[in-house]
Amino acid sequence: MAIKNNSRAVHLCFVWLLVSTVSLQTSDGHRWKKYPLRKPTRNLVLYFHDVIYDGTNAKNATSTLVGAPHGANLTLLTGKDNHFGDLAVFDDPITLDNNFHSPPVGRAQGFYLYDMKNTFSSWLGFTFVLNSTDYKGTITFAGADPILTKYRDISVVGGTGDFLMARGIATISTDAYEGDVYFRLRVNISLYEWY
Repeated sequence: MAIKNNSRAVHLCFVWLLVSTVSLQTSDGHRWKKYPLRKPTRNLVLYFHDVIYDGTNAKNATSTLVGAPHGANLTLLTGKDNHFGDLAVFDDPITLDNNFHSPPVGRAQGFYLYDMKNTFSSWLGFTFVLNSTDYKGTITFAGADPILTKYRDISVVGGTGDFLMARGIATISTDAYEGDVYFRLRVNISLYEWY
C-alpha cells in the first residue's frame, strides 16, 4: 500500500510540474513563438558631421554646449569625467558620403547629453530633416549611445513625408573623430515599417 501511495504522489507531483510549466509559458493566454526578424523594406546610409563650438570657431560650428555641470565653461567639454553632465544641441549637415564638403542632403537636428560618470556614453534625440531630389521628409531617432562601442543601435521612432510613421533601427558608428572639436557618424538606417 505504501508503494502505491508513493507512486501516486510522484505521479501527482509530475502532473503538477507539467501543468505549472505550461501555464507559466502561456500565462497571458497566448502561445508565443519567436518569429524571425523581417527583412528591412528600405535601407539608407548617411553621414552627419558635428563641429563643436570651442569659443573660436563660431563661423564653422554646427553644435554647441547649452548645459554643463556647475562652474563649467560652456565652450569646453568637461574632460576629466567623460563629459558627464554636458548637453549639446546640434544642427549638422548630412551627406551621402564621408566627405564634409560634399553637398548636404539635409540636416541632423537635435541634442545629445553625456549621461554616465564611469564611461564615455551619451543619449541622443534627433531628427534627420531631408530635402533633396531623392528624399523629402524627416526621420526621428532616440536612444542610448555607448560611444566606445564600435556599432551602436538606436531606435527609429517616427518620420514624415517620404518616411511617414517610420519604424526601424539605425546602426551608428563613429567614422572620424578629431579631439573635442569634430566627429562624423555613419548612420545605417534599416526601416521595417513606413507608409
